[in-house]
Amino acid sequence: MLTRRHFIITSAALFSAPLATAAAAQDAVDFDFDASVVRHERAGRNPWGLHSRFMPTRVAVREGLRAGDIHVDPVAKYLYHLGNDGTAMRYGVAVGRSGMQSPGTFTIRRKEEWPSWTPTANMIRREPEVYGPFAGGMPGGPENPLGARALYLYRGGADSYLRIHGTPQPWSIGTSASSGCVRLVNDHVMQLYEAVPLGTRVILHSPWR
Repeated sequence: MLTRRHFIITSAALFSAPLATAAAAQDAVDFDFDASVVRHERAGRNPWGLHSRFMPTRVAVREGLRAGDIHVDPVAKYLYHLGNDGTAMRYGVAVGRSGMQSPGTFTIRRKEEWPSWTPTANMIRREPEVYGPFAGGMPGGPENPLGARALYLYRGGADSYLRIHGTPQPWSIGTSASSGCVRLVNDHVMQLYEAVPLGTRVILHSPWR
């Protein structure tokens, strides 16, 4: 696994300046769960008020990384999905709060549209007043914490309970806000979901080394 020293320094060692925005790279397509709630962004739109650096951006990739992989930089709050053309799509994300990061190498073994959500036993134990009411689970929908799409991360053959997922809280992007998962705004996770096949390798880099 790449160390923080190798990878992070705002990822400058491996990724270069932006080449193009995702909005310019692909046309908008509506999703029919509820078109009044979730739409792909149109060129030039930023309805969430994200800082411009957290908008989808295509960047050049330095040598030494495997095409198809996903890398998450928890310091700069970026997710990179590497293409096979020497570029990567970069998205702004929210990551785990201090002490809740789980760096390592994972594999996407499951993908869900509008996933249901059930807090883990650790989440309920840690914050019963927040998560206890949802111990029985919550169906998918615009208010679900997993948002419009979820990519389920496995370590070996076991579910790690970590996800790359959407969020109904776009204001959290660019912060350390989650219980360990990686959040994107719904429009962006929908784009990523379509581009990422099962079996994709995900490297969650450490913020500490």
